[in-house]
Amino acid sequence: MNEEWLAGQFEANRDHLRSVAYRMLGSASDAEDAVQESWLRLSRADTSEVENLGGWLTTVTARVCLDMLRSRKSRREDSLEDFGSHEAPRQEAAVAGPEQEALLADSVGPALLVVLETLAPAERLAFVLHDLFAVPFDEIAPIVGRTPAATRQLASRARRRVQGADRPESDLGRQRQVVDAFLAASRDGNFDALLSVLAPDVELRADETTVAASVANHAKGAPLLSARMTGAREVATAFAGRARGALPALIDGNVGAVWMYRGEIMGLFVFEVEDDRIVGLELVNDQDRVRAAEVEVLPSR
Repeated sequence: MNEEWLAGQFEANRDHLRSVAYRMLGSASDAEDAVQESWLRLSRADTSEVENLGGWLTTVTARVCLDMLRSRKSRREDSLEDFGSHEAPRQEAAVAGPEQEALLADSVGPALLVVLETLAPAERLAFVLHDLFAVPFDEIAPIVGRTPAATRQLASRARRRVQGADRPESDLGRQRQVVDAFLAASRDGNFDALLSVLAPDVELRADETTVAASVANHAKGAPLLSARMTGAREVATAFAGRARGALPALIDGNVGAVWMYRGEIMGLFVFEVEDDRIVGLELVNDQDRVRAAEVEVLPSR
């Protein structure tokens, strides 16, 4: 596409992208950096088959913001690297100054920003994109590397935090009880106990790496996992007598479980818990997704 045309389309979306980035990052200067990085990616991408350029730019900006949030634990940069000849055309008002910072802050509200800072990056992204910008969950899911159902749960947890409906400590405590009960029942092969912690319409999803490993292990007598399984009895059958090496862990700020080999995390159990029942379970063995998750192994009880 013509670069001049792309620049014009980018400018038409700049205010929207800056608004998305500010709500994700809480800083006008960081938001402007994220928008500039989005321009760099646009200038290098083949967008000839993109039907909705505004949506494409929103997705790119969200990915940039998610990377920036995840890097804040180790380092905080005032700006991204110089973007050279492909720097997006800047306008006077686009430079983040005190007036721009105040304008963006007023449009969000300081109380909301304080709460957003307490959320895990994936929760923050799911909530901001869906609740503040009406982006569908099936479009958010690939950004955070989750299923649409799991992404909905991320946004739901974030929404409860924002609304003050639950205290994070009590929420995590209930999650831990349910996850511990599931793992214990799975290890013991207690089918009835598994059924008691699974919602009747529980859905299990497994990534391609997990399914491939399941096929290989099926010859050794292990249950065969499919990419999608529904119903408490089917899921309980798949896990009875298994999960012996799983350890409880915080995954992107929520209680789940991991399995490890020689001290390295190899796979994830990502749980969706509602009303003290597991309504969704995702098995992740893809190493790119495993490494992208924020994981803290919890002490055993």
